[in-house]
Amino acid sequence: MEFRILGPLEVIDDGRRLRLERRLSRALLAYLLLHANEPVSSDRLVDQLWGETAPRTATASLQNTISRLRKTIGAERIRHDPAGYVLRVDPESFDLARFERLVAEAKTTAPPVRVELLRAALALWRGAPLEDLAFEGFGDAEAAALWERYLEAVEERIATELELGAGAGLVSELEELVLAHPLRERFRAQLMLALYRAGRQADALNAFAVARATLRDELGLDPGEGLRALQRSILEQDESLRSDRRRGSTPRRIAR
Repeated sequence: MEFRILGPLEVIDDGRRLRLERRLSRALLAYLLLHANEPVSSDRLVDQLWGETAPRTATASLQNTISRLRKTIGAERIRHDPAGYVLRVDPESFDLARFERLVAEAKTTAPPVRVELLRAALALWRGAPLEDLAFEGFGDAEAAALWERYLEAVEERIATELELGAGAGLVSELEELVLAHPLRERFRAQLMLALYRAGRQADALNAFAVARATLRDELGLDPGEGLRALQRSILEQDESLRSDRRRGSTPRRIAR
């Protein structure tokens, strides 16, 4: 059985998507998955699922919902101990755990393999985490933290491709990323470098000017030293920006 939260919540059993029609069942499973293999107390679950509007019957409703969920995914997967309820999940059958493993492995490998590991990790994402439960109000901080880790993995994948000599082929993707995340300076720096390597020095410098104006308007801040140093290097046509490095070997295939 596979569990997926990197996008809409899904449970896959033998290639078949299980139906979780009740809102409370989906919300409960989602929150337990965010804390897979860890105990979560009944009080905490009630607080997350109902908040300040919890009725007197919330604890009973929680127990009934857990009973229904056990029937759907298997009673052995949800156990109860003095510390709370624990959803037992095989890490290799859980997209979030696989993503975290691949990203961790990428940090210890050479650039050609690192790119492939990060691509495999990012391919697990089908949208914003738990996007079909975005208005439930629970787990907002956890979902936001997951999305930040996704963006960091994207940044690292692009940084590694640039390290390997990429340039023009990244421009379109980076333009979209900058448009979607205008305050992330790393995407803006990567766009500047990609434009410069594509022979578009003027556009690279204009990208810096747009970044500076945006940061001043939105945050009242100037670009960081890294972005300013890159602008100076582009103005000086620093030879270190013109990487001619290529992949030294064919990356191994990464299981997804």
